[in-house]
Amino acid sequence: MHRHRDLCERAVDPLEIAAGLEAHGVTDRTAARFRHRDVFSLAEEMYARVPRDGDPPPRPTDPPAPRVRIVWIVLALLPGALCAATVAGLRLTDGRPRLIAAVVGALVVTLALRAALRRGPLRAATRTTGTWTCWLVGYALLGDGLLRAALTGGPDGLPDGTAEGPWPVTVAPVLALALACAPAAGSAHLFAVGARRKLTASRGLADFSASVRPLLLGAVALFMCALTVLVALTGAVLAEPTAHPQALTLGALFLLARLLAVHGHTHAPTLVLTAAASVEAAALATLFAGRLPGCGFLAVPVEALVAACGPAVVPTTACGIGALILLVHATRRLTRASAHASMGQPR
Repeated sequence: MHRHRDLCERAVDPLEIAAGLEAHGVTDRTAARFRHRDVFSLAEEMYARVPRDGDPPPRPTDPPAPRVRIVWIVLALLPGALCAATVAGLRLTDGRPRLIAAVVGALVVTLALRAALRRGPLRAATRTTGTWTCWLVGYALLGDGLLRAALTGGPDGLPDGTAEGPWPVTVAPVLALALACAPAAGSAHLFAVGARRKLTASRGLADFSASVRPLLLGAVALFMCALTVLVALTGAVLAEPTAHPQALTLGALFLLARLLAVHGHTHAPTLVLTAAASVEAAALATLFAGRLPGCGFLAVPVEALVAACGPAVVPTTACGIGALILLVHATRRLTRASAHASMGQPR
């Protein structure tokens, strides 16, 4: 109690003390040395014995769970709606009006996405970099077309917003990802609510981890099912080839990175997003570098992969491996009590 006195004095219930003890390396075995069956029991005694100024607040029987609010529901739906309006504007215009529609649409969708990420279940307490996220989204929109054009000696011009131009544009995956902001927020909310309930009912750290792991996997699976449907629908409506592999892997990568950031783990997502974007950039760079005299060997690996599996192999491999790494990392980090006990309510 002397060592963790500050933690005990500012805690509003024993759950915060248990999470703090776990973060400092205290396990059930350590609690047994103090004649307690687990860390939760030890935290309850520490909470009861450490004095506080004034009357202590009563211990809630069930910690308040994040509530569904109309504001964050609207904000989660806004990026998809604005992206759909932008796509409609691109299809109905030509020339300079199409360019203006693309620039204005990209700006408003970006602002709407930032607003959605600052409120509700996808809100992170710490700032995260969006540079590599923008690159990955940009590659989903323009990367496959540029890769195909580079393999045939192009591109011969700038993208014109169509799939038939000299630099083809693939809109369906980006539209599906924008529409998937709402399912992502819903999955994150369900995971947060379930984890808080398990934290109240669990009587040991191992028990809590075992009960939260299926919740995490279920939330990811729910989002992936929704994204699969959205990718199929957008591909059918826009009459574009369905880009299931790259869209699904990119969506899984974004969801897992955001879940980790929401619960205070930003280092691993930043590294993985950077690595995935670097792989995509390197694939394009080697194709253009292979055109230099005596450097044709640089483009051989990418050309062989694309010839065997198609242009989608580059983003699918980069984002798929990154998503698997973050999934393994999330099953370790997000199944700890310290990731949930002090989590603020989404506003």
